[in-house]
Amino acid sequence: MKIRHIEAIPYTMPLKTPYRIAYQEVEEATNVFVRIDTSSGLTGWGCAAPDADITAETSASVARAVRTIVAPLLEGQDPLRIGKLLTRLQEEIPLQTSALAGVDMALHDLLAKVAGLPLWQLLGGFRRSIRTSITIGILPEEETVRAARARVAEGFRCLKLKGGLDPDEDAGRLHAVRAAVGPRVTLRFDANQGYTIEQSIHFLGLVTDVGLEILEQPTPRGQPDLLGRVTRAAPMPVMADESLMSLRDAFSLTRGELVDLVNVKLMKVGGIWEALQVNAVARAARVGVMVGCMDESALAIAAGLHYALARPNIQYADLDGHMDLEGDPADGAVRCEGGVLTPHPGPGLGFEPKL
Repeated sequence: MKIRHIEAIPYTMPLKTPYRIAYQEVEEATNVFVRIDTSSGLTGWGCAAPDADITAETSASVARAVRTIVAPLLEGQDPLRIGKLLTRLQEEIPLQTSALAGVDMALHDLLAKVAGLPLWQLLGGFRRSIRTSITIGILPEEETVRAARARVAEGFRCLKLKGGLDPDEDAGRLHAVRAAVGPRVTLRFDANQGYTIEQSIHFLGLVTDVGLEILEQPTPRGQPDLLGRVTRAAPMPVMADESLMSLRDAFSLTRGELVDLVNVKLMKVGGIWEALQVNAVARAARVGVMVGCMDESALAIAAGLHYALARPNIQYADLDGHMDLEGDPADGAVRCEGGVLTPHPGPGLGFEPKL
């Protein structure tokens, strides 16, 4: 079997409800679907979700990389030699991690289809489902409470609140949500790099009785020592998100005992192949792992889900990036009931987008 053709298909999806985080407002998402056709008739699908602030890519740069670099290198090659192909691509487009992720997903989709297995089983098959958090952007307190109540009414039992602009207001919103949803709903908080070390410590003092499960990336990603100081002071686990962009970052963060958890996003690290190595480093260091996401089509969410289900130490998921997208051509690639995600049962990623 040989790779016959590779195609990049940009696709823009508006958000039903635009949201705000510490450094941007988001109204729509443009993903780039990657299609790999083979001489056997099998097709592999992947999806890139570039983010100018996080991965320093655009949909145009991803599509161009696939057309001008990925396709010439991979067409005519054996798609089952994933390690060889991805190592070569990492050398050619090392800084285009979401483009790498899209190709990586399509190759893994093909591999599992050839094996006739769902990808999560091929990768390890540890669990069949996992609970996800649902994210609430930065809103005034009353709107935050309404959104939290609505998500709980939908069956979600884990809420992640965004903040990072004002620690006092953030703490107030968390207290209000806790009072509204009760003690049985898990709360996580993501400051998206918005705090200084002083603001982080102040925030911790304000939320000691909220019962936060996780505090995510309170300080700027370029200053990991500050993240370590927050970790040592915090009564709850502290997680790196933007600070973890590569396997080297995973090694540095865990070797220095700077965090309790890491948020692995396929778009940041370059796909499943690299994410498995990041996970191995975290497991060796006894650092917990969450699988996260960008604003991603359900196809990319499915890839993150299959990865999460494969390994025993991936205990947390924040895979909700598809839930507010309108017109997603891969709608249905994952299933969510009561806040618990399960993959489509077919081989590979189990779903082909309607493009």
